[in-house]
Amino acid sequence: MKYTRIFFLILICVSFSGYSQYKELIVSYDKKEFVNDQGSMPYAILLPENYDSSKKYPMLLFLHGAGERGNDNESQLLHGSALFTSASFRKNYPAIVVFPQCEKGDYWSNVKKEKPLDGGATFSFYRRGKPTKAMTLVQNLLDELLENLPVDKDRLYVGGLSMGGMGTFEIVRRNPRLFAAAFPICGGAAPKGFRKYKRPAWWVFHGLADPVVPYQFSTEMVKGLEKVKVQPRYSLYQGVGHNSWDNAFKETSLFPWLFSQSK
Repeated sequence: MKYTRIFFLILICVSFSGYSQYKELIVSYDKKEFVNDQGSMPYAILLPENYDSSKKYPMLLFLHGAGERGNDNESQLLHGSALFTSASFRKNYPAIVVFPQCEKGDYWSNVKKEKPLDGGATFSFYRRGKPTKAMTLVQNLLDELLENLPVDKDRLYVGGLSMGGMGTFEIVRRNPRLFAAAFPICGGAAPKGFRKYKRPAWWVFHGLADPVVPYQFSTEMVKGLEKVKVQPRYSLYQGVGHNSWDNAFKETSLFPWLFSQSK
């Protein structure tokens, strides 16, 4: 009985510690909502430690995946947000970090998901046409942040995973002169019009065994970038499925590479 009680006390302490760390992570980001005549978009923003509005900071826009859509202004922080609250990141890379949230039923990019009769899934990307509501709002949000925050506009970065990886390609295509670097994870785009992707530095990530978004989408984009004299980094992970973001986030050179990029 004595050991059982001790075990439960330990379990409660560990559980409380994990919960506290999660709440600390959530609290670290300020929760805001962008509103204009196109609609509204929740977003979480993390300012650097010892934030000084008289200084200029790089800014990172991170686009979440389809599973984190909604309007709770928390789900989009599920993957990746903890990287930017770590003591080492905040010390070495003082930056403004923004996690917008796409509403359910919408998509960052102009893409249609289809399910063939033989199983699996495929995506049809549309290079032409109007942006989705989510893409329109996130571009409007970006405009507002760039106008009102002390952002070093030569060091604006974008990345995302899955649906957000697709959105990363699309927001660069729609704003070809805006970003200094981009890192799409398990994403893809229509493999055309590569001159619009030329300006940023690229690091593309994908899992070779991805059953959700086939790695060929990333491979086609990398090959297209190389044809227009871009030299992207490409990390294709053997035996890794859709959660290749876990591998990408463990790349020790990701942040040194990213924050060294400037227009």
